[in-house]
Amino acid sequence: MRPGGAEPAANAATPRDQAMDRLREAVGLRITDEALLRDLAGGLERVERLLREVVRSDVQAVNDAALHLVEAGGKRFRPLFTLLAAQFGTGGRDAVVTAAAAVELVHLATLYHDDVMDEATMRRGAPSVNARWDNTVAILTGDFLFAHASRLVADLGTDAARIIAETFGELVTGQMRETVGPGEGEDPVAHYLSVIAQKTGSLIATAGRFGGMFSGAPAEHVTALTRFGEIIGTAFQISDDVIDIASPSTELGKSQGTDLREGVRTLPMLYALADDNRDSRLVELLAEPLTDDTLVAEALELLRHSSGLERARTTLADYAQRARTELATLPDSPARAACESVADYLVARTR
Repeated sequence: MRPGGAEPAANAATPRDQAMDRLREAVGLRITDEALLRDLAGGLERVERLLREVVRSDVQAVNDAALHLVEAGGKRFRPLFTLLAAQFGTGGRDAVVTAAAAVELVHLATLYHDDVMDEATMRRGAPSVNARWDNTVAILTGDFLFAHASRLVADLGTDAARIIAETFGELVTGQMRETVGPGEGEDPVAHYLSVIAQKTGSLIATAGRFGGMFSGAPAEHVTALTRFGEIIGTAFQISDDVIDIASPSTELGKSQGTDLREGVRTLPMLYALADDNRDSRLVELLAEPLTDDTLVAEALELLRHSSGLERARTTLADYAQRARTELATLPDSPARAACESVADYLVARTR
């Protein structure tokens, strides 16, 4: 009998089963090669164990809050991409697993902070930490995870420590720039694209860089994986922007127009305002967060019939093609095909 609970049922999912499920659920990642699938599942199983080990604390309150999102699940795309990028090298498996866990800890830390800024109440199907406890606990827990990510990376050498510090800087700078908004005379679209490259693309770029570095991949392959990560990370956000407007809530699994409700001007909205600025009604609706469902529905209808949505799809397709171009420098392999499948998926899911 395990302390604090009954023995698991005989048919309970094993850690390897759970790792395989994550691979199947990973956003856009299609893997047909069984050897690659098994290798990634084994690596992800090790990452999951390390995540739980490293965030545990003798202080119960800290332990509970830190494990809250780790145990809530998620697709683990960033550590998966780290493991996938390591397929282009031949060694360093322990270091790759450590790097993958560190990248995921950074991502989880940003989620704790994001939930405070967004006043979120749910995260991954569970109450957010700020809702379950309070904002102070959520902020401090995010800081706790950042600290443990730094500790893991410190064991990987000074180059890794410098890279993760630079990534921290990009994440924070992107968030600050989003909060402040574009400067006077700055193009809002260019500002938005550079912000999401910092907020989302930079950490995925680091995931690819670490996977290539610590597996001993050639320098030109590490560069390609880094660039692919930044581009595909930006494409993820554009894809989400389009879906938030174009897809019915029954497909989203959440309420429509999340960005409209939060007063966030995403790429389709920025394009629509630039192209259709004579539509004073759309300008009026996008001037502030919308709390009324009727106004959200009206704004969504106008956006769906604006040029902004199709322009955002075109930009997404361009980013996906740029990502494929970076992959072309890598050797033809099941790992490269898996990366290409992500670019294909991000475009397909918005049609």
